[in-house]
Amino acid sequence: MDYQPRLEDIHQLLMGVLDAPEQLQTLPPYAEVDAALMQQVLEEAGKFVGSAIAPLQRVGDETGARFGAGQVTMPPGFRAAYQAFWQAGWPALACAPEDGGQGLPAVLEAVLYEMLSAANHGWTMAPGLLHGAYECLKHHGSEELKTRYLEKIATGEWLATMCLTEPQAGSDLGLVRTKAAPQADGSHLVSGGKIFISGGEHDLSDNIVHFVLARLPDAPPGPKGLSLFLAPKFLPDGRRNGVVCERIEEKMGLHGSPTCALRFDDATGWLVGEPHRGLNAMFVMMNAARLHVGLQGIALLEAAWQKARGYAQERRQMRAPGATQTSLIQDHPAILRILTTQRAWIDGGRLLAYRTAIELDMLKHHPGAARRESAQRWCSLVTPVLKAAWTNQGFHGASACLQVFGGHGYVREWGIEQIVRDARVTMIYEGSNEIQAIDLLLRKVLPDGGAALGALFDQLSAEDTLPPAVLQRFEQLRSLTVRLARAASYRADLPYWVADDFLQATALALLGWAGARIGAGLPHWLAPARALRTWVLPEFALRLQIIEQQLNDTETGAPAPAAA
Repeated sequence: MDYQPRLEDIHQLLMGVLDAPEQLQTLPPYAEVDAALMQQVLEEAGKFVGSAIAPLQRVGDETGARFGAGQVTMPPGFRAAYQAFWQAGWPALACAPEDGGQGLPAVLEAVLYEMLSAANHGWTMAPGLLHGAYECLKHHGSEELKTRYLEKIATGEWLATMCLTEPQAGSDLGLVRTKAAPQADGSHLVSGGKIFISGGEHDLSDNIVHFVLARLPDAPPGPKGLSLFLAPKFLPDGRRNGVVCERIEEKMGLHGSPTCALRFDDATGWLVGEPHRGLNAMFVMMNAARLHVGLQGIALLEAAWQKARGYAQERRQMRAPGATQTSLIQDHPAILRILTTQRAWIDGGRLLAYRTAIELDMLKHHPGAARRESAQRWCSLVTPVLKAAWTNQGFHGASACLQVFGGHGYVREWGIEQIVRDARVTMIYEGSNEIQAIDLLLRKVLPDGGAALGALFDQLSAEDTLPPAVLQRFEQLRSLTVRLARAASYRADLPYWVADDFLQATALALLGWAGARIGAGLPHWLAPARALRTWVLPEFALRLQIIEQQLNDTETGAPAPAAA
């Protein structure tokens, strides 16, 4: 029951619903990217993922990455698969041709990584940061650094990491203590410890390029004092750099991905970007990663759904209502409800994620300032929603799919329990889901009184003739945002209490829009559409009720919730 890409669904959403080729051909770099080319790329990607990556899912979990004497040995087959991956040009899909890339649209890369994550999340963690590292170095690196490292990262010949977290500095990066001492030759000696570094040590590639947050001697305290440095595993002269892997974590899931504790012992590094502005450069990596983490949630839910549907089509138990003999469990309403509900989340999430990837290219390449502004608004508002809501659903939906198997789902034989374990971390890394909700409400929505969110709703309403229920949800959120902005002016903690509910309500409003857009665009959409209306979208009213109760308490002077 290995995952296999459902290319027909992907094609219908991209070509039939989003008109991706027509949109992308308005951009000068993609004038020659037509539907046939996109279809060919995705078909070849699907073949590679299905044949080379998916079969390694189980060995990655059961054997896992092994640590010894400061080195990490990856599970059997992982290195060969990675070497085939980069040599076939897959990491370079969306990188610029002058950097060794293929110059294709970001949406094709997004679909590729969705398929990879569904097939083998642990393996995919290794190349998952490559494009973010590429963009970071391309936009902030010196010419010397770009000459030495950019093509190696673009092609995937060398893998990259993002070294932020320290034992005392998780989400609060202002507490980072790693130091960087300037040297006469323009380099720096980086010293300190980093934890939770995905792929910090491995044998997949011949070098690893670490991007490290550290403080210069004259750095002010807090996040504004952080600088970004590039410190490779091997230096240009071939010597091993002072980067030591002290251990790999024993984790709930993702056993095929080594999560490393790294020690930098006067490791040679070079400044990326300006001094004390490291977060500006690092956020290029983090923002790229957040869309892909949202796609991981969708991908893992797809993988779990495929297993659950396959099992439901074979397993017979009891009689379904109206049946005269033992039925397939897919005919029982309780099971059908699970399968169609998860299908609604998958297809709606895909539409939003693919649209986000297209908007990234619009932001980067469109000649019109107004179009770039609308793309920026979309990416700013929708990315945290995708990351938080769909990783949440990826985990809880995968757990629901495990339920289809009954007791068989709780044992390793069927592989569904691995997906549930692997999915859990997506709600935590690349900015926890609580941080995504705070980012959305306090940084993206409230500062302008909800104007940007309202403009997004206006844009979506103008693009299509939407059902009244979709428009009503937009209006309810718009008016609620105005009340929140007013109340937050005299109760500063209020948005923090309701941020999660606001993000989930926004996700449901956008999911309703996505469902309306899909319409008859997918052959199987009739049953998921019913599930969306019946069992998913009613939660929107509940989320609004929770927020409104907090608003009513604030407006009537009721005390804030007390500590537990």
